[in-house]
Amino acid sequence: MRNAALVLIGYAVTLVLGVVWPVLPLGPLREAPPDVAALTAGYLGLTARRGLASAVAAAVIGGYLADLLAGTPPGLLALVAGFTCVLGHLVQRRILVRGWAVIGFAAALGASGALLGLLVRGAVGLPLGGIRELAMIVMLAVTTALFGTLLLRLYRRVDAAFARTHREREHALEGLVS
Repeated sequence: MRNAALVLIGYAVTLVLGVVWPVLPLGPLREAPPDVAALTAGYLGLTARRGLASAVAAAVIGGYLADLLAGTPPGLLALVAGFTCVLGHLVQRRILVRGWAVIGFAAALGASGALLGLLVRGAVGLPLGGIRELAMIVMLAVTTALFGTLLLRLYRRVDAAFARTHREREHALEGLVS
């Protein structure tokens, strides 16, 4: 239930950002909206409770929903989200409570998601953007880092709401200022 809630929140945020982001006065960052699918997948992997399979399945579903909204080749973001979930699982679990590390974690998720997408597109023979695409990856990492801190905080609140014990709730909210 928790994974489904996180995926639906990620989908709703992706939908709202798809409408709002292009009209925000962000200059060149307007071309690179935050990678909500990568943030959601990374968070699912980082906080996988009873094994990784259900987290990867939820990440793939979230990636597929992002595929539908972004208009990418079918399955591209779903595959990338699955890999990003596994990468998130390999990260030290307590990184989210370490202040500035949240920004670095969000930036790494955005950049790794974009690089994985680039590798998959290259592997299947889809056209690549060259140097401009590398600049877009940097801008995507910046926007994902800035927006990701808010989204990861929201996900921590959702985790606290689904906590079964007081200890799990405290652990979910650890590091958040009330």
